[in-house]
Amino acid sequence: MKIAFLFPGQGSQKVGMVHDLYEKYDSVKSLIHEADNTLGFSISKMMFEGPDAELMKTEFTQPAILAASVAVWQVLKENGIEADIAAGHSLGEYSALVAAGALSFADAVHTVHLRGKFMQEAVPLGKGAMAAVIGLTPDEIVKICGDVSTEDAPVQAVNFNCPGQVVIAGEAGAVEKACGALKEAGARRAVMLKVSAPFHSTLMEPAAKRLKEVLDTISIHDTLIPVFANVNAKEETKADEIRKNLVDQAAHAVHWEESVRNMIAGGVDCTVEVGPGTVLSGFMRKIDRSVTNLHAEDIDTINEVVSTLKGE
Repeated sequence: MKIAFLFPGQGSQKVGMVHDLYEKYDSVKSLIHEADNTLGFSISKMMFEGPDAELMKTEFTQPAILAASVAVWQVLKENGIEADIAAGHSLGEYSALVAAGALSFADAVHTVHLRGKFMQEAVPLGKGAMAAVIGLTPDEIVKICGDVSTEDAPVQAVNFNCPGQVVIAGEAGAVEKACGALKEAGARRAVMLKVSAPFHSTLMEPAAKRLKEVLDTISIHDTLIPVFANVNAKEETKADEIRKNLVDQAAHAVHWEESVRNMIAGGVDCTVEVGPGTVLSGFMRKIDRSVTNLHAEDIDTINEVVSTLKGE
């Protein structure tokens, strides 16, 4: 069996995530304390106690999800479950790179905290937006966004998640206008999302520039296992390419469906979503139901994954 670990991105957070692992595993306790010490504030308190409104702030959401995902990965590893390949959706790519040995946990936590801050500061609240579009082809969505988009009010397709679902982002008015045009063209739904910034759009270019300065100061290593990059849906193993891709990723589209299809073409027949929520497992069911599709986020689901993969 060829196993891919898939790491979730923003939106999968929930108060209380990995608290059971924190209570049971000293290694997880140590990891979460390392996150607190690195950040200089208690991300663990937000993770375990909330409030939800604080945890949903991008600069806190990103390190919290990364810490939770890496904690689950660590427990899987302690139970003898390891991957041949990894990938992560947006923010999740950093979790994947920690699991693949390219980034230290401390550097990743520090970087994604700043990444979230930079993304939020790139566009004033209310000026940017995102929407999920259901029921049109990617080509149709790209064309209609191109017709609506202007230099001052851009809108573009930014997340190619699974068959039938593409997320668009950009200037708030342009996103609303595109939603109207997409519905007229036959989209079943075009729904505005509750997000604080237009992630992965060209409006994130100021954030990408600031992120590059941070990434240039940290150590990035060649990976121990291949990691699929969001920006090109290809396996990456080399540190220089990874550094460039992480900068580009902030203001470019996430090619998730293509990444997963390329993994499967390369022989992956089992995926494990590693971290809070089941968003990626849902995408997986729409991309290819023939692949064994598991998820691990707490003691019970980790035990199920271990039992399934070890045939116990």
